[in-house]
Amino acid sequence: MDTTDRNIINSLQGGFPLSERPYAEAAAKLGLTEDELIQRLDGLLEKGALTRFAPMYHAERLGGALTLAAMKIPPPEFERVAGIVNGFPEVAHNYAREHEFNMWFVLATETPARINEVIGEIEKATGYAVYNMPKLEEFFVGLRFEA
Repeated sequence: MDTTDRNIINSLQGGFPLSERPYAEAAAKLGLTEDELIQRLDGLLEKGALTRFAPMYHAERLGGALTLAAMKIPPPEFERVAGIVNGFPEVAHNYAREHEFNMWFVLATETPARINEVIGEIEKATGYAVYNMPKLEEFFVGLRFEA
């Protein structure tokens, strides 16, 4: 990753323009062309330096729902169950943890009712209980990662 890639990552974490040509606008602020910016973002994604470049939406404000979920999976079963869980389009951010609850993931659904439906579907598909931990209060942390 060179200085330009670092500048792209550090700059775009603070927001992305909402305009007719957002890539061109962001590129101009970075001293790049629109095509250069898009090519560099594609390269960062291909190399795995970025895992995702997309907007983050406030699901509840759009009528949807989010929840944190956890599972207790025996180590020999972990990869198999993770494959099943990750196959659900509503699942994001699936992480292994060294704890009794060793699989943690976020569910994002189009409707609040769909949360419990997906939990039931995951339980049926895996044979393991899903522990639903909906947020009780929201805090904005403003997390940034300097490249």
